[in-house]
Amino acid sequence: MTNPSILILPGDGIGPEVMTEVEKIIAWFGEARDLKFNVETDLVGGAAYDKHGTPLADSTLEKAMNADAVLLGAVGGPAYDDLDFSVKPERGLLKLRKEMDLFSNLRPAQCFDALADFSSLKRDVVAGLDIMIVRELTSGIYFGEPRGIIKEGNERVGINTQRYTESEIERVARSAFELARRRGNKVCSMEKANVMESGILWREVVTEVHAKDYADVELSHMYADAGAMQLCRYPKQFDVIVTDNLFGDILSDAAAMLTGSLGMLPSASLGAPMENGRPKALYEPVHGSAPDITGQGKANPIACILSFAMALRYSFDEGAEADRLEAAVETVLANGARTADLIGEEGVEPLSTSAMGDAILAALAASV
Repeated sequence: MTNPSILILPGDGIGPEVMTEVEKIIAWFGEARDLKFNVETDLVGGAAYDKHGTPLADSTLEKAMNADAVLLGAVGGPAYDDLDFSVKPERGLLKLRKEMDLFSNLRPAQCFDALADFSSLKRDVVAGLDIMIVRELTSGIYFGEPRGIIKEGNERVGINTQRYTESEIERVARSAFELARRRGNKVCSMEKANVMESGILWREVVTEVHAKDYADVELSHMYADAGAMQLCRYPKQFDVIVTDNLFGDILSDAAAMLTGSLGMLPSASLGAPMENGRPKALYEPVHGSAPDITGQGKANPIACILSFAMALRYSFDEGAEADRLEAAVETVLANGARTADLIGEEGVEPLSTSAMGDAILAALAASV
């Protein structure tokens, strides 16, 4: 039987540093749990531009299309700020999402108890927080036409078009309902149906999908601006939130900071099932390439490691092993291990990137 395949794209900045720790974790699962993967590494973002003159080579895209899962570190950096928009590092990531048709972006916001005091909100508001934002990723205002900057009379006008089809809304709604059935069985759909026609259609389609196939799941609706307020007021009222591309971008970042650090949060971008039944999938940390600490051994690898945990759960049906990895991370944090971005207590020495990875490996070994 062929081992499942993983394509690793470390990317730029701290991407290679944090991905090195993930590669150690992958190797451990092969050796200690007989869960082996065929792993291949390639370039994306600025690293790909430096070698190929494009942020995503056609050969890399082909590998991504055929892999059972893609793990990505981060892209971008000051060295590429002056490049033409069409070849900026971020265009490589956007092309991956678009060509792989990764329409469902899963953004968990989980607050580990050991880090509850790092949140800007009170401990009792965020302790135990575990919500999932499902963001539609391949349509909406980021992709709608017409778009651009035009001249009208004596001034310039910027144009972006919010556009959704019924089928685009339906498939991401189904993704959210299916996910809720594996969690707390609640979905809150967020839009702006009070002022946007696309929001009206969004609410209607989500309601229709719910009535037809998911009546067992609790469904509520909320305007996105009210949702932002409620995330700050009482986030634990939510289980799964499903929303469009623009609102999902904003709401997921707001939810991320409830947990105290972007460096802790993974994400998954899922598409339609392949011939083997697995969805096309890309997993990546929420944080960026952090050029200010690149090469200093200060980067927090936890978000990247937890992205692999999401791959275990959603691409490889290894929920128990995903739980094992997440529990190892929680154990390490509960024991007081911190990287530089998480230092809040006086007298606590920060761990290096590799030391944090080794601590998680040790916790994994102790769990067997």
